[in-house]
Amino acid sequence: MEELLVYAILLYEKLTTEDEYNKRLDELFLDNPENDDLLSLEWETDIANAVIYIRTHVDYSSVDYEQFGRILMSKLKVFYESCPNIKKFADRMYGLWESLPGNIQQIEPFFSLSYADEPLSWGDEEQTRGIYESMLNYYA
Repeated sequence: MEELLVYAILLYEKLTTEDEYNKRLDELFLDNPENDDLLSLEWETDIANAVIYIRTHVDYSSVDYEQFGRILMSKLKVFYESCPNIKKFADRMYGLWESLPGNIQQIEPFFSLSYADEPLSWGDEEQTRGIYESMLNYYA
């Protein structure tokens, strides 16, 4: 469920597409057709309901947050590399941080999402990029 949780958060924040989510869901379901959660999600046609389903059916106490972090950072890295304007990227990251499960918001690399844009307020784009790049490469 870690990967689906990443997709649910990214979909909610409009940082991934429904097509990308559906493609990955199909792959996961084909690998594990007996999984009731995947079956329910395959049948769900409303993306908002799918996001709600994922967010409410995840057992947050048993999530592998290292795996979750690896997947999230790999997806964010693609978005970062395709977003030439650091201010636009930064504007999206605080909202993403707010969407994360509360029990990991204060843990690195996730906590970086809450403050990495601060140096932009005094014009230090280089420092902001350094924080984001360190975060994105945390699991590398």
